[in-house]
Amino acid sequence: MASRRARTLRLAALRGLGLLALATLATTANAQAELRHARDNYLLHCSGCHQPDARGKPSAGIPDMRETVPLLLATPAGRAFLIQVPGTSASALSDAEIAGLMNWLMPALTGRHDVPAFSTEEVSRYRRQPLDDVSAHRAEILGGGSTATPDQTARASPGTM
Repeated sequence: MASRRARTLRLAALRGLGLLALATLATTANAQAELRHARDNYLLHCSGCHQPDARGKPSAGIPDMRETVPLLLATPAGRAFLIQVPGTSASALSDAEIAGLMNWLMPALTGRHDVPAFSTEEVSRYRRQPLDDVSAHRAEILGGGSTATPDQTARASPGTM
């Protein structure tokens, strides 16, 4: 009787471990699919201007994101800027897709995994505040002259990036 109970407990434990392993695999597969989707969104919606490797087109006024993004992430206004630029704020992507794209892109560009994740709510808030002079706003942030908070940044019609 005791051995039967021990066998039943072992079987229950093995089933539990098997379910846990399946859940872990499903979670990992889902996370990998989300990363692929974010990467694909970058390639489809961003790489035309920013290039597949994010080097941009400086001669056309599109900066090398590999150099500018780490600098922009250093301030709240710079973080907001990444969402407020016309290519992001006017994108056909949903707020959740933009958050996913940014959450894939930031570590990919910076090599840092300590960048706070963009939330759908944060993306939604900043998208409602598009920039009217992208180059001037970027220069202000990168030049260290920005004292504006993200919610006080320029509004209105999209400019060029």
